Amino acid sequence: MSIEPPSSNHPAPADPEGRAAGRKPRVALVFGGRSSEHAVSVSTAGSVLRAIDRTVYDVLPIGITHDGRWALTGDESSRMAITAGRLPSVEDVAESAEGQVALPVSPASREVVWNEPGAAPKALGEVDVVLPLLHGPWGEDGTLQGLLELSGVPYVGSGVLASAVGMDKEYTKRVLASFGLGIGPYTVVRPRDWETEEGRAAARARVAELRFPVFVKPCRAGSSIGITRVKDPADLDGAIEEARRHDPKVIVEEGLVGREIECGVLEFEDGPRASVPSEIKVGGDFEFYDFEAKYIDSSEVEIPARLAEAETAEIRELAVRAFEALGCEGLARVDFFLLDDGRWVVNEINTMPGFTPISAYPKMWEATGVPYPELIDRLLRAALRRSTGLR
Repeated sequence: MSIEPPSSNHPAPADPEGRAAGRKPRVALVFGGRSSEHAVSVSTAGSVLRAIDRTVYDVLPIGITHDGRWALTGDESSRMAITAGRLPSVEDVAESAEGQVALPVSPASREVVWNEPGAAPKALGEVDVVLPLLHGPWGEDGTLQGLLELSGVPYVGSGVLASAVGMDKEYTKRVLASFGLGIGPYTVVRPRDWETEEGRAAARARVAELRFPVFVKPCRAGSSIGITRVKDPADLDGAIEEARRHDPKVIVEEGLVGREIECGVLEFEDGPRASVPSEIKVGGDFEFYDFEAKYIDSSEVEIPARLAEAETAEIRELAVRAFEALGCEGLARVDFFLLDDGRWVVNEINTMPGFTPISAYPKMWEATGVPYPELIDRLLRAALRRSTGLR
């Protein structure tokens, strides 16, 4: 393998900033995964690999394939970009078609081991922190965070509960509403609803109470995958089936008329702060900001958004309130609608926003005065200072 273990498998403990005596903090960059957002995660990892300061951090890239195998990958950011007609994958950059990476199984050790058929296990040394750049289920939804908590390995981003709530659009709305934040009208089509004709009829009746057009979405997915804008109730069943290809639980949201404004939140030593906001400008023939408009066509994102000073102050305050309502840590992107009557409505919160070259989150922070490499450094240092477990 091209990745060699450090000279000692048991380096001196890291100090609060993550610097172990005699070596740089070691970052396991985990990306890919089993969700529909695999390619976005790979692209995010490629951008982070280009930006992370190698004079400060050692990096161990670990990709999770579509079928869930943890693989060592090459440090090849040029092969990890989304280009016209091509979506990258972990399989493209994996160093072996069969070998697997094993994370620590207890807090007593942070050693990562490489296993390959027909060969003795190979120790790859300890990792000080994990940067989990996964999007969607089995990565961004609290599952990976729970594994890392059990292993006792610090990681960037929100913990189990905030990750799980932020991934599930229904419970995001429920929590935000309980904290007095504005949300739009919606209904949920649960798996059992769609198993019988009686259940389907009841689901259609609930949707009929919303004003059309409606947006039909996988309830626990992101990157605008599987979303359909439905103008005619006759098209509802097909849209639900499309969403169910990605998640058996579906959310149907009333279409809101307003501007789409995003705001990034980053946790500093004195608490979370919000970035300058950005506005999504969907152009061409796209009716909304779907996957193709976002990653293939590259619709325009205006940073900073053209807002009145009072509007900018309000959205930044609301973004921090949403971050704290869910109990987020590290970072998040909060997406809003600014309605024609001046009200702000939270669309969703993303606890691991994209870091691709076109992603709004790092661009918003760069416009706020935190360039991309410093943003990555701040996230890693914050994770190194934070303990795992109850906090």
